[in-house]
Amino acid sequence: MTELLAVLSVSAAAGLRIALPLLLIGLLSDELWSHMPGLSQLPPTVVVGALVSWALAELIFSTQPLMQRLVRSVGLLLSPIVGAIAGIAVARTFQIADALVIVLGLLGGLLALVIHLVQVGWIYRLKRPKVWVIFAEDFLCVCLVLFAFDAPEQGGLIALLLLWLALRTSQTWRQWYLKQPNPGDRPPKRLRREPD
Repeated sequence: MTELLAVLSVSAAAGLRIALPLLLIGLLSDELWSHMPGLSQLPPTVVVGALVSWALAELIFSTQPLMQRLVRSVGLLLSPIVGAIAGIAVARTFQIADALVIVLGLLGGLLALVIHLVQVGWIYRLKRPKVWVIFAEDFLCVCLVLFAFDAPEQGGLIALLLLWLALRTSQTWRQWYLKQPNPGDRPPKRLRREPD
């Protein structure tokens, strides 16, 4: 159960930010870096440089609506991959069977995708989020990564709370969408009569 909560914690962090969780995992220890599938085969300087660049892009462009949408949309495509990589790296530290590691990695990827998808939806709804919200997301992301290794129970509970909030938000959006008038159902506009 501890393994699952730790994977949920780090995958929720990957749902909030793309590069920051992987960067933190790599900086915590060399052993964790070697557990990352795909990234461990690449030169560490290249991977760290790419992760730092992407983390800075997420931070710098977070106040510019157009660039933020672009960065978050690309992040939406990468979030399940990053969530799976982070989940597998954490699961491998618990010395469990490879089949279970793959299942936990897939679960982590799905959680990261759901959280990032809701986050992108909020960006399109709010247009321009407050600066304190952006820093709160970064702080929560760092806390979730640290909790995955030091306090997986607390990190897993926070991740489940984020999942619950994501599901509640998607239900609210669905109700809002259903209340919107459908262009196909609108009555046709009356033609103006030309004055005689």
